[in-house]
Amino acid sequence: MEEILYILPRGIAIGVLISAPMGPIGMLVIQRTLGKGRWPGFFTGIGASLSDLIYCLLTGFCLSFMTGFIDSHQLAIQIIGSVVIASFGYYLLLKNPTRTLRTADIKASNCWSDFVTGFLLTVSNPLILFFIIGLFARFNFILPEFTLPHHIVAYATIFGGAMLWWWGITTLVNRLGKRINVRSLKLINRIIGLMLMAMAAVGLGMALYEIIL
Repeated sequence: MEEILYILPRGIAIGVLISAPMGPIGMLVIQRTLGKGRWPGFFTGIGASLSDLIYCLLTGFCLSFMTGFIDSHQLAIQIIGSVVIASFGYYLLLKNPTRTLRTADIKASNCWSDFVTGFLLTVSNPLILFFIIGLFARFNFILPEFTLPHHIVAYATIFGGAMLWWWGITTLVNRLGKRINVRSLKLINRIIGLMLMAMAAVGLGMALYEIIL
């Protein structure tokens, strides 16, 4: 039970943080929600969540073979993960979603094609792996003592966190309608960027504190 309580908040946080940045998939979800309604946008997000889950499984599969290395280099991994997250947060602070908003529109005729295009758009960006590795390292998400049920719960909570984000964002966009604009998207990216940088700073501070002691 202690392991489950350890997994749940971290898994949900990772799922939300992977999905939250307003990149091409975020723009596509918003466009479809505004143009076609909440469900096309939400099914696009489901496709993106499945793609993110696959990348998380790849990350966890690789890390599971490195448990000895992780145990002996935990501080170094935490520092590297924090640097990766801080870099991504800084990138979001500078990112202008205007170009993506103009070019991300992909036609879809039903929820299945919405799902498929959301999946393909996300899976075609393998650079997200570096961000996922950084999150796994920062949260120390995969522990050596985890058994198969723990891993199932861990990845289910990541998927659940991603779904929670897309459910919330499509609900919000559906209610606000045309009041969603580029300026508000920039604000979302900046808030998320600052949160990631703050999280990275805490991780670096904790690691350096351990080194000093």
